[in-house]
Formats: sequence, C-alpha cells, structure tokens
Amino acid sequence: MSQKKILVLGPGSWGTALSQVLNDNGHDVRIWGNNPQQISEINTKHTNTLYFKDVVLDSKIVGYDDLALALTDVEAILFVVPTSVTRLVAKQVAQLLDHKVVVMHASKGLEQGTHERISTILEEEIPQELRSEIVVVSGPSHAEETIVRDLTLITAASKQLEDAKYVQALFSNDYFRLYTNDDVIGVETAAALKNVIAVGAGALHGLGFGDNAKAAIITRGLAEITRLGVAMGANPMTYIGLSGVGDLIVTGTSIHSRNWRAGDALGRGEKIADIEANMGMVIEGVSTTKVAYELAQMLKIDMPIVNAIYSVIYEGAEIKNSIIQLMRREGRPENEYIIEIKGKN
Repeated sequence: MSQKKILVLGPGSWGTALSQVLNDNGHDVRIWGNNPQQISEINTKHTNTLYFKDVVLDSKIVGYDDLALALTDVEAILFVVPTSVTRLVAKQVAQLLDHKVVVMHASKGLEQGTHERISTILEEEIPQELRSEIVVVSGPSHAEETIVRDLTLITAASKQLEDAKYVQALFSNDYFRLYTNDDVIGVETAAALKNVIAVGAGALHGLGFGDNAKAAIITRGLAEITRLGVAMGANPMTYIGLSGVGDLIVTGTSIHSRNWRAGDALGRGEKIADIEANMGMVIEGVSTTKVAYELAQMLKIDMPIVNAIYSVIYEGAEIKNSIIQLMRREGRPENEYIIEIKGKN
C-alpha cells in the first residue's frame, strides 16, 4: 500500500505501539494527545517513558497537541482514547474535520450510562459524509510486546468489508497480521467484556488459586460473554476467534494486562479506589463491569461471574464469599449457553 497520512488519537501504550506499526509500514504517522509535556517528549527525545521505559520511537512519528493541525490532510484516523472520553474527542474531531477520512478505533469498552459500543458513539458523533464505516481494530495484543515487534495477530472488523480490508492492508507486515470480519457487534463486545473476566482471573491469582481456577474462569467467562453478545446481535462464531477467546486468554493470564493486575490486587486485599489511583492507566474492566451488569439485567442474561465481580467492586462483597456462592450454584449442563444460542437463531 502507498504511504498514507494517519492520525492516531491517544499517546497511551496501545496508541504508541500502533503508531510504530504504521510507521514501520512506511506511513506518515501523527499522534495526538492533550498533554503538551508528553507530546514534547515524543518530538524531542522520541520516547514515551510514561508507558515504555526503554523504547526509542522513530523520529518520523510526530506528536501534536493541536488537534486542528493534526487533522490537516490526514487520510485515516485511529481512535485509541479511553472509552470515557471517546464521545468528547469524537465531537471535537467532527467540529474540526473538513474532509472525508477512514475512521478506525482500537479501544475496548462500553460507555457508561448509554451502554453503547464505541463504533456506535463514533457513528453518532462524526457525520457520515466525513467518514467511512467504522473499522474496529481488536484482538489478543499487549502493547509491551507489539512495541518490540513480537508476533501479533488481530482483527479488523467493519460492516463494510472493503473498509476492513483497507485497514488490514494499512497495518499488516512481517510481525503484525490482521484478519477481517464483518461482525462489529461481536468483536466490540468481546473486546470490552473480556476485561471484566480478566479482573476476575487476576483476583483468583491474588487469592492464591492455581491453573485449574484460571481455566475455569476463562472458559465459563467466555460462555457469559457469548450469551450477552448474541443477545445484542453478535455472531456466536466470533467468540471462538482472535477477538474472542484469543483476546480473553491474553488478557486473563498476563501481568501485562492492567485489568488482570487490578484483579490481582483486589485478590490480595487492596481497595479498588487505591488500585485505580496507583495504576496510572485507565482500567476499562472496572467501568465495563458496571455496564455489563446493567446490560445483563436489562436483557435478562445469566452472567453469574460478572454479577460476582460487580458485587465485589461496586457493593463491597467479600471475594472469597462470592467465589463460594459461585461454586455452590445449582448444577447445570455445560452446553446450556449453546442450546440457548441455537434457540434464538
């Protein structure tokens, strides 16, 4: 693919790593953030030490703190900002943008209050005449590994497959490979909800449980994610792919995952307010737990693991008691969620 001018919104760990991937592919990459000191560091030292202590970025990656200037002549925009500010940033982009662009996002969450997926927020805030169909970039990936060019395989999903293929070509190279998918609902719900299960998996580790418990929460967590996603209109097959089980495995088993680390701290007895204050990064799984709990209630979907995590985070329930309650639930067939899905199709 010929060189494209691409703006990455959000100089966090994942935004920085994806900027490097795009730069490695020969694109003209700009990265925007609202912290002038951080942007100055990117431009003068070619580092982003808030997230990567020992990584030097290519000098061709240019940081901006002026959004209007950053948007000038770009052909594609990648949102990698926290879910809580996605709507605000999208409004700002819509006010300043004066030409049509490809719009992508690589964030993983659901908006509190509205319960909306990120692509829906972007569709609402950026007029259709200014954008492509939204393309979701998601899958099993740690920024800490992508930034050192470790092998990574993820998904580009869009309601319009041609837009997904465009993004696939933008990113794909020798160490970073994308597959396409048209199930935006499935990819986004998998991306958001796996963060909730990762908090639970971390909590089990913090309590001292082993691999048996880890396998259990990942497997049964996937069942819950699938049930809710299908009720929202997703294709159940998406959840056995990269953006489903793949992302759940990598997020629910690794110290690189801030959601897993938050859960681990919870399991060791730390308070959620202290964990959030000390993390230094947004823990999407905490806010998404509330949204997932509310959606499950609205759609009448059985999500006992999500309910337990919600009770610990938002109601102050004792973790060990919550685990005992889960273990003592009435016996049920393992494939019940598959039967439920088939009944709806």
